[in-house]
Amino acid sequence: MIDSFIEGNKVFLEKDFERKKDRYMQLTTAQHPTVLWIECSDSRVNAERITHSRSGELFTHRNIGNIVPTHDWNFATVLEYAIKHLKVKDIVICGHSDCGALKALEVDTSKDSYIPLWINNARDAQVRVDARLGEAKTDEEKAIRKKEIEYENIRLQLEHLRTYPLVYMAEKAGTLEVHGLYYNLNTGVLSKIA
Repeated sequence: MIDSFIEGNKVFLEKDFERKKDRYMQLTTAQHPTVLWIECSDSRVNAERITHSRSGELFTHRNIGNIVPTHDWNFATVLEYAIKHLKVKDIVICGHSDCGALKALEVDTSKDSYIPLWINNARDAQVRVDARLGEAKTDEEKAIRKKEIEYENIRLQLEHLRTYPLVYMAEKAGTLEVHGLYYNLNTGVLSKIA
């Protein structure tokens, strides 16, 4: 598998790097992204690809379930660097269809050590949707419920994001906007949620 990455890099060098060498040389000394993009680690979702962005335009943070934990040093460091040092103007939380992390809310993960702790950061999304929709009985109702949990998780993570004083203060000052987006794997469409 690693050999295929090396071969892929050769294609990248020939078809992209060499043709846009000036752009890549600018990136060797500094980066100036305007967006912090928070997305799921899912291999089917890649911010640069689905937004057709160039290298250096997005500062990305990926984790299982596009979660914004409220007490996490790793996430807080990314956030602080993005807002204070890179001076991003926007933060995007991008969820997606068929999210395995949100499916894990429904299954027994008791044999796992870390997954249950992590996905608890999304549990309220499931609780809110169930309170709103009630029990899903038909396949159609189950599909609607699943998609609603994916949407609600984006909204929940935006709430978590706003608990960070850095975000709160930047939004209040008008120097930062936060957005929720949803990527549909079946259609390739990226849409606004919040």
